[in-house]
Amino acid sequence: LLPLRTIFQNPMKKILLIEDEEPIRRVLIRILEEENKDYVITQCEDGKSGLTTLVKEDFDLVLCDIKMPKMDGVEVLQKARETGINVPFIMLTGHGNVSTAVEAMKSGAFDFISKPPDLNRLLTAVRNALQIKNLVFENKNLKKRIAKKYEMVGDSPQINEIHHLIEKVAPTEARVLITGENGTGKELVAHHLHQKSNRSGSPFVEVNCAAIPSELIESELFGHIKGAFTSAIKDRPGKFEIANGGTLFLDEVADMSLAAQAKVLRALQENKIQRVGGEKDIKVDVRVIAATNKNLNKEIEQGKFREDLYHRLAVILIKVPSLKERKKDIPQLVDYFTENLITDQGLDPKTFSKGAINQLMDYPWTGNIRELKNVIERLMILGSNPVTEEDIHQFAAKPKL
Repeated sequence: LLPLRTIFQNPMKKILLIEDEEPIRRVLIRILEEENKDYVITQCEDGKSGLTTLVKEDFDLVLCDIKMPKMDGVEVLQKARETGINVPFIMLTGHGNVSTAVEAMKSGAFDFISKPPDLNRLLTAVRNALQIKNLVFENKNLKKRIAKKYEMVGDSPQINEIHHLIEKVAPTEARVLITGENGTGKELVAHHLHQKSNRSGSPFVEVNCAAIPSELIESELFGHIKGAFTSAIKDRPGKFEIANGGTLFLDEVADMSLAAQAKVLRALQENKIQRVGGEKDIKVDVRVIAATNKNLNKEIEQGKFREDLYHRLAVILIKVPSLKERKKDIPQLVDYFTENLITDQGLDPKTFSKGAINQLMDYPWTGNIRELKNVIERLMILGSNPVTEEDIHQFAAKPKL
């Protein structure tokens, strides 16, 4: 097996050269091979054969002449884009065809090089195009990993209802309050609301209100000016400003101090904030999504949470079910966590016996999805293959401290 480094950082770069003049092809191939021995170059002598080759094989870069028989370079580029091929194109053009090269750039070419090519200009364009290709590839992979991280797994009626609510609510500007026990996946719902909203291209900023000391929560949310308190050595924006244009997720909102609650209420009412120690109003455009594992009605009765803030936050209420309420999803969740552990941590693949799955479905998941994930990881490391009922009895229980 190839090491992971070789798989993900393979230095071989496939370049397609489409050029009808054989002497120019020969020169370009020599230049590229001298530049980097890991360039693998395929050559075609006209646009039609070049497009056919491009459709059949994957390439990292295309060097394409503009004036060619059968099909010119601009048409090759346009037809490639129409078929969903997004490989970078560097167009090769004679001095009298600069206007055509500009047309190619408008069609999506990465760059154009005049013939005969300047060596440094050509190699710089090739390196830059390949670097852009790598960045695009890495960006797509990163987005896929992020999307997978926040995937909502399951097809139980409860989860399907949440998906239905998200589809209806996400495109609006309505504020959403997400409730549910610890470990049920409230943050996943928040991420899905953002990704399916009109603000998906703007920041998603998360604040765990329970993890920030009460004396610092206002600074965290609204920022501060230099000298506002002892450790305020410079001006600092808060999460409301950072999330401007996007979504602010207030997780465990019930743990916020009453003073901070009053300021959040003002921000929601007036769409403006003030930094701690400052007097200047700062306009903000933020969609707030909040979550809590507490009963806010009881918190209001006990004077721990403002009722007017509750009504501002809970325009739409989404309750995330506990794992005990959606046991039908456990087999899918086991497959999902198992696959992630194999991919992310390199653990050896394992299967689960039918008896083991039944045991997991009968287990009292007080820690919900978070607990299930930890148990699956423990079983993947310590359990047999396939994982048995005996493994569940031995390793599913909470470890003793």
